[in-house]
Parts: sequence; C-alpha cells; structure tokens
Amino acid sequence: MSITVRKVESQADFQAFFEFPWTLYKDDPNWTPVLLSMRRDTLDKKKNPAWDYMEGDYFAAWRGNQLVGTITAHINHRHNEINQEHVGWFGFFETINDAEVAQALLNTAAEWVKSRGYDAIRGPQSFTTHEECGLLIHNFSKPMLLMPYNPPYYQTLLENAGWHKVMDVHSVYYDRKIADEYHTDERFEKIVKRTMERNKVTIRPIDMRRKKEEFRLFRDLYNTAWDVNWGFTPMTDKELDALIESLGMFFEPSLAFFAQVEGEPVGFSLAIPNLNEVLHLAHARPGEPEIWTLLKAVWHWKIKKIIRGVRLPLMGVLAQHRNKGIEIALLDATLKAIRPTQYEYLDAGWILETNQLLSIVEKVGGKPYKTHRFYQRDLK
Repeated sequence: MSITVRKVESQADFQAFFEFPWTLYKDDPNWTPVLLSMRRDTLDKKKNPAWDYMEGDYFAAWRGNQLVGTITAHINHRHNEINQEHVGWFGFFETINDAEVAQALLNTAAEWVKSRGYDAIRGPQSFTTHEECGLLIHNFSKPMLLMPYNPPYYQTLLENAGWHKVMDVHSVYYDRKIADEYHTDERFEKIVKRTMERNKVTIRPIDMRRKKEEFRLFRDLYNTAWDVNWGFTPMTDKELDALIESLGMFFEPSLAFFAQVEGEPVGFSLAIPNLNEVLHLAHARPGEPEIWTLLKAVWHWKIKKIIRGVRLPLMGVLAQHRNKGIEIALLDATLKAIRPTQYEYLDAGWILETNQLLSIVEKVGGKPYKTHRFYQRDLK
C-alpha cells in the first residue's frame, strides 16, 4: 500500500505518534524508554520552554491504518539569530526499515521548511542542543542518560536519501581502572597541581546551600563558555528552570564543580549518574501507571544500587582561560569524586569533532567510543 504522511492534529494521532517507539523498538534489547511524563513534557508545546522561540509541526507516516514512521519539522528562531544561519530542523525521526517511508518523512519535513523560505534543513535534533540530538552511527549499545539511540539502518536511509554530514560529536569513555593509572600517577598529579598553581586555579564543589544561585552561575558560564561552539544556542531562564527540575531527582552535588581563577568563576563541570541503567529495567510503557515505573526505578536505584556509570554532559571554560589545563583539572576532580563510590565508568560527551579537547582527554585515559552525526539537506 502507498505511504501517506499527514500532520498530527487530532488527539488520536498524537497518541499514536507518542507511543510509536514502543512498537518500533519492542525487540531491541538496547532501547531505553524515558518516563512517559518526560516524553510528554518534551512534546507538549505549552510545557517545553523551547517552544517560546520555535515554531513547528509533527507528522506521521501511515501505510493504510498502520503507523510506520514519525518526524517533526521546526524552525529554531533563536538558533538562527545567534548563529546567523537560515536553517530549519527535523527531529523525532523514527521509521521502520523502509526507504520509501524514510524518504516520505524526510521530504515532508524538508518541504515544510522550504515552504517557509529557509536555506537548508538539519538534524536530527529534538528539539535543541540542550536535549537529545544527533543520529547514532557508531556503537549501538545501551544509551547513556539524555542521549539518543536509533537502529543502525537510519544512517543508510538518510544517506541514500541524499542527506550529507555536517558535524560529528563524540562520547569519550573512561573506565575507572584505566583512568586510575593516570589519576593516581604521581607525575600526573604533579602536572595538574603545577598547572593549577601557575594559573592560580582552584576547583570547588557546588554549594547546595545556595542551590538557586549556583545553578544560575552554571547557566551563565555555560552560555558564555559555549557561545562559539558549532550549533550552540544559549539557555533561557525558563530552560534553566526546566533543567533544574529535571535534574532534581538524580542530581548528585558531589559530581558538580566550578573552576576559579583568583576567586573568579571561569569554568564548570556537571556530571550525573546514568539513570538509564535504572530506566532500562523499570521500562516505562504506555498504559502502565508511572508511579509503578517509579517504584521499580527506586528499587533498582536506591535499594539494589545498580547504577555503575556516570555521564559528564556539561563542561566548559571561558574562552580567555582555555589552554591552561583547567579542563583537565575539572575532569580530574570528577574522576576523583567517583573513585570511592560504586561508579565504574564515566562518559564524557558530547565533544565536537573539531574540539581540541578530544585529543586532550585521550591523553589522560579517555577513549572515544560513540559517535552521533548531524545531517543536512540543502533546499536552494
């Protein structure tokens, strides 16, 4: 039967769009569903603060009465203003392994963007750099928290449809045993100490007595330190509030640090436990009360204490203080923090393929192990 792609408008269509991943990934042992409330808040244009500066629509591909794929098309006006670009985006791209379905979805998103006069469409991004973005193209193991996962065939479908790469982002893996070879080595410790003393650098943990102010400091450093990064869009106050709320249930103060030079904050790092190890076992699903999912998650997390990984999604240093060893000092502080705990590995991602930090972290025990890719289709 022919493929029909139509805009999601009715509640029934939205529910089908919402639940489609549970059908698509039902036999995939690595897929890890987020909590239903988290997915709902992301897709809800009234709740997701990114929609304050975006416009867009959701689409679903049907073969007869069977849903076979989904996609979103959106314009991130804040991204275009800050990065001086004129592009649109696609996200929530999910499809069966069928070139016709993929082509129909991608063409629909491209035509939506083109009809509004934009030069190109890029993605996947659902919906900003602060959320899940990029297509997984290397190492299809279980995803870390807040990182996207997709089947290997997505890359083939996109590239065969004429989309081209614009940027790769890498995740770096630190096994604690390997990292300890560096971070318990006296020579390494002396290098870090000497570098910090020479540049008058100190590392301090987050002060939870001033949680609100500390998170605003984190946001200001994040927005300034990342302002020249490819594709970056600064976080708004509402996005910061949403981040604090989402991090609240699994934030560990012992894994958050600020770097200071002569007492002035110049950098930060924020690591979080890989809650996906818990969510994978709790396995949220439509029709199941979320309280039951949360009880299962708490059992695995707090009682059985199964989490063994930590993700370092956010680290940055102000431009004028880079190349002074501050990044390594922050990474060293994080690795030291997890040493006495049950955590056995650290994922530092993402790092742009053009970022010199990629070569630095490799020199101190890190190993690139996953790659996500952004694709683009020119519309002129």
